[in-house]
Amino acid sequence: METREKGARGDVELRWAELIVALLVVAGALVVMVDSLRVGIAWGDDGPKAGYFPFFIGCILGSAALWIAARTLVAWKSLGDKMFVTGAELRPVLSMLLPTIAYVIGIYFIGIYVASAIYIAAFMVWQGKYGWLPTLATSVGVPLAIFLMFEMWFLVPLPKGPFEKLIGY
Repeated sequence: METREKGARGDVELRWAELIVALLVVAGALVVMVDSLRVGIAWGDDGPKAGYFPFFIGCILGSAALWIAARTLVAWKSLGDKMFVTGAELRPVLSMLLPTIAYVIGIYFIGIYVASAIYIAAFMVWQGKYGWLPTLATSVGVPLAIFLMFEMWFLVPLPKGPFEKLIGY
């Protein structure tokens, strides 16, 4: 019997990637379908209700994802040796993904402008190896330009935090 060498730490097998993504799509489809039922999926006097098309799109997506999950489970053993991504390939992706997740969470707590300034500055220093002057100019200038464009010219409010409330916005 031939034994296969275990993958390195952080390697993700193809079968696990396919199964997890398929199940996440099924979960998303279920959310869409349940919410569509809440707003109505029937045909009204003036046409379809708000949930009509989303419900059936959720059904199609969920069915396709269930098919992929079932196909993956049936072919589980034959997919075992195939790698989706190695740990070495995954590290640079996570080095971008995790700060981006922190940025999105930061928007909720400190607002989009301050979170953007921190995010831009961190990436310019960490990934781009820029000096402090261009980093400060860009990390303050971009959120300031976005603030002027959305809040002042387009009159579209974006998520604000304590700093914006402190300066009266």
